[in-house]
Amino acid sequence: MAQFNYKAIDRNGKPKKGTIDAADRDKAMEKLKNEGLSMTELKDAGESRSTPGILKKKVKSRDLSILCKQMVSILNAGVTVITALDMLSEQLDNKTLQTALIESKTYVEKGGSLSDSFRLNPNVFPPIMINMVAAGEASGNLETSFDRLSTHFEKDDALKGKIKGAMTYPIIVMVVAVAVVILVMVAVIPSFTEMFDDMGVQLPLATRIMVSASKFVKSKWYILLGIIFLIVVAVRAFKASPAGDMFFSKLAINMPVFSDLTIKSNSARFARTLSTLMAAGIPMLDAIEQVAKMMNNRIFREGLMNTKTQVAKGLPLSKPLKDMEVFPTMLVQMVKIGEETGNIEDMMEKVADLYDREVDLATESLTAAMEPITMVIMAGIVGMIVAAVYGPILSMYSGLDNM
Repeated sequence: MAQFNYKAIDRNGKPKKGTIDAADRDKAMEKLKNEGLSMTELKDAGESRSTPGILKKKVKSRDLSILCKQMVSILNAGVTVITALDMLSEQLDNKTLQTALIESKTYVEKGGSLSDSFRLNPNVFPPIMINMVAAGEASGNLETSFDRLSTHFEKDDALKGKIKGAMTYPIIVMVVAVAVVILVMVAVIPSFTEMFDDMGVQLPLATRIMVSASKFVKSKWYILLGIIFLIVVAVRAFKASPAGDMFFSKLAINMPVFSDLTIKSNSARFARTLSTLMAAGIPMLDAIEQVAKMMNNRIFREGLMNTKTQVAKGLPLSKPLKDMEVFPTMLVQMVKIGEETGNIEDMMEKVADLYDREVDLATESLTAAMEPITMVIMAGIVGMIVAAVYGPILSMYSGLDNM
């Protein structure tokens, strides 16, 4: 018997992890399915200890898009799946993806299906890819599945790029602001300290705080770094907890300026993924579950798992989506029209294209809104420094004029 470490999602959509004993990986997967768990990661316990995940290069949506495009070209040329996996494993630069493809090739050579071979590396191949490939194998249209996956991953990568682009500007400005403050504390304030001491007068509170802060940064900078490190660790630990995950999810939806981008980007991802899965012939309930698992925001994730439950009871998809009160009214109405016309996957594709454009506008609005905010922050920092440094000097000159 071997031991396997697993991560899975239970019937209520809650994450679960642990260790399971089984004769092999297939038996372990079967046991987890019998327990009502949807596996997201399954690793040999010995392998997990010997190969730390931190050493593995992450597989991005762009890597998967390129893989799917190449798979379409190779399969359309009449090449077998095994040969295709062998060719791609030699061409790809991403070592993690390359290793996963080699494992898949070995599995398929033993008589397994391509989709099941992808399940061996759930940290590399996302659920949507596994399910789409399984649907393609069942229908005999594997090339079509990979073609749709290529488009999906390409759009998903573009969406992530827009979000990162929107966040880059404020982050850079804040880093520059912190760097300026540290530079002033270390290089500027000390040059004024001796002059302040020679004045022999009571310095303003702002100046005394600035001088004390400067001395602390110069002499005990390691304590400051330790405090920053502890704050980062504490925030990350809190964010990883259920309460922290919910807190930051609510913050992302309700925070001024950022909320519009959060809602529209999640709407685009929901519509695009649902359209891709349903167009491949995957049942709606399974498609909704897979979409829920892809959502980074817990409110959307839990809301969609509840939506799946409601749809299973016979309610139309548009009703629980409306009850979630997070998706835009336009999206809910388009879903309702798709239900009435019986063509929900095409309607969702149009919705996804619409919200892709909306994300562009939201990104531009966010950048435009952050510019004056960051300027005000920088002006406030500079103003405090100027007041602290030059306040005593101006007071001294004022006193001399009155003599």
